[in-house]
Amino acid sequence: MPFTILYIDRDKSHSKAIRAYLERQQFTVLTASTYDEALLIFDNLDPDIVIADPGWPETETAYLLKQVKQSNPDIQIIITYEEQHFDRVFDEMGTEMAGYLVKPIKSHLLDHALRQTQALLTSHRELYRCQNELKEYQRTQNLYQQLFNEAPCYISVQDRDFRLTATNRLFKRDFGDEIGSYCYKVYKHRDSRCQKCPVAATFEDGLPHPTEEIVTSKSGKQYNVMTWTAPIRNEEGEITQVMEMSTNITQIRQLQDHLTSLGLMLGSMSHGVKGMLTALDGGIYQLETGVEKKEMKRIEKALDQVKLMSGRIRKMVLEILYYAKSRALRYKSVDISGMAQKVAEMTRVMADKNGVDLKIDIQESMGMVDVDPNWMQAALMNFMENAVDACTYDREKSDHTVRFDVFESAPDMICFIIRDNGMGMDQETKDKMFTLFFTSKGSQGTGLGLFIANRVITQHGGTIKVETQPREGSSFQICLPRYRPDPAQMIEFPNNNNNSIDS
Repeated sequence: MPFTILYIDRDKSHSKAIRAYLERQQFTVLTASTYDEALLIFDNLDPDIVIADPGWPETETAYLLKQVKQSNPDIQIIITYEEQHFDRVFDEMGTEMAGYLVKPIKSHLLDHALRQTQALLTSHRELYRCQNELKEYQRTQNLYQQLFNEAPCYISVQDRDFRLTATNRLFKRDFGDEIGSYCYKVYKHRDSRCQKCPVAATFEDGLPHPTEEIVTSKSGKQYNVMTWTAPIRNEEGEITQVMEMSTNITQIRQLQDHLTSLGLMLGSMSHGVKGMLTALDGGIYQLETGVEKKEMKRIEKALDQVKLMSGRIRKMVLEILYYAKSRALRYKSVDISGMAQKVAEMTRVMADKNGVDLKIDIQESMGMVDVDPNWMQAALMNFMENAVDACTYDREKSDHTVRFDVFESAPDMICFIIRDNGMGMDQETKDKMFTLFFTSKGSQGTGLGLFIANRVITQHGGTIKVETQPREGSSFQICLPRYRPDPAQMIEFPNNNNNSIDS
């Protein structure tokens, strides 16, 4: 790229000669003979090189040159002077100038000064070009780093030893920031490499490899992830690292499991529903014939059967609705004693009908508790009804009792204890009682009752302790916090949780 030179000298004829010399060397040359002419050029143009005789003893041009150099450090200034002004030149202009030439100017010294100045300008321009490229590289790098960090999936980069060399923000949040750790230790808490490792496969053949895995976060929470790998190559095309991208598909898998289990549930219940509808039709028929014949015993028996079947159908429908469409709890502050009395009254009807002695001990003046009253009452009723059923199905004892104790075990903890002396449970039944669709009642059970009850208690931040022995009875201790728990401290339980309860 040609350079532009501004030549400043009060001797116009001398300027003309120097201009002709410089133009023969392919420079673009401008000239000025006064301060005002030079100032006008500086206001409109940015010459690369200035060759100037400031015209001592006057100093206004020298002042202008120093101001120009201060505002534009890249401009290169060569000062020409008459020999008698040598001392003043260096005192006035200092070492910021690119060179000094004594008049009359010798061509080889001028050429040498211009070569040095051009080399310096070329170096400056190359430096600026590199600086601009570096800034652009840094902007690009920052953009890629931002995309890397903000990608809505887990991203890690691993070397051939399966050690992590880079991880994004989401990965750090859920799995920690342990650069240099083994991927299988961070992801799966293993001490050895996974047998079917997609990263190893990509190192081997250079192709992307998908896989679905279950990984464990630093908090112990497990996620289903869909993983893809991609090779990272050096300048020679060799694979030096592999990037692994994992998308959290836990909710999708939970939904699939939920829909699958819902289908299984509806299929397994179809026979039970059909039986209850048949029994309901029989009760209605008996009721109609009893009314026609005016036989009160037949009417009462038929009515009891209709009530029993309609109650079972209602309970089944509510349980299916709860399982099929979970919702957030609707908390209210309710009176503990009042809620417990209501549960006891509803249970007493069933207990009296089946000859079970219901003993109630509800501590007075316990105050209020934060619960969803509808679902909490339904949960407690499930435990109470199961206790009555355990006594009803027990043929070995003549007298059966269910105890319902409610008390404040701590200032902020309410406990409900439900004890029966019925059939009791063996270890296998106890282990499975909180499992979805497990029931010990045959066609009379839906496999949802205690599952839902456990879920409700757990969502309230409560606990359930079970003690039981075959043929001796069972005890359920349910403890709830008095106040609504912090949602951030709650453990999430999906609908297909295998630790839930069943009837």
